[in-house]
Amino acid sequence: MGFVVSKAMNDSLKGQQEFMRLQMERQLVLQNLMRERQTAMQIAWTREFLKYFGTFFGLSAVVLTAGAIKRKNPAVLLPILPLSFVFSYQYDMGYGTLLQRIKGEAENILDTQSSLLELPKGPLTYEDLEKIRISQSKFFIEK
Repeated sequence: MGFVVSKAMNDSLKGQQEFMRLQMERQLVLQNLMRERQTAMQIAWTREFLKYFGTFFGLSAVVLTAGAIKRKNPAVLLPILPLSFVFSYQYDMGYGTLLQRIKGEAENILDTQSSLLELPKGPLTYEDLEKIRISQSKFFIEK
């Protein structure tokens, strides 16, 4: 009789473990899909911003060049320099390889410099959170 109960409990435990594994897989897939969508939105936003900023940069370059020629003062062209850096960055983000370089550097940090990722005073624990919650609670009365 004990063997039958034990076998039923083992089968139930295996079923629960399989369910938990399936839930974890679903959560991982969902998190990955959300990350991909967020990254796609970021790239799309950058590309859209680049259209407006590119127009602004082009018009600014033409107007500043015309102003420099009219006044015979090349210093009028100085604002083009920082604008060109911003334009280059946005272009690299939207159409270039900036994201691949960032990903590569992040992988390098994870592989070779993981100590940089440690939290000050170590990772948070349940006990730490409880101490903070109790110290911030207005309704907690110590006995």
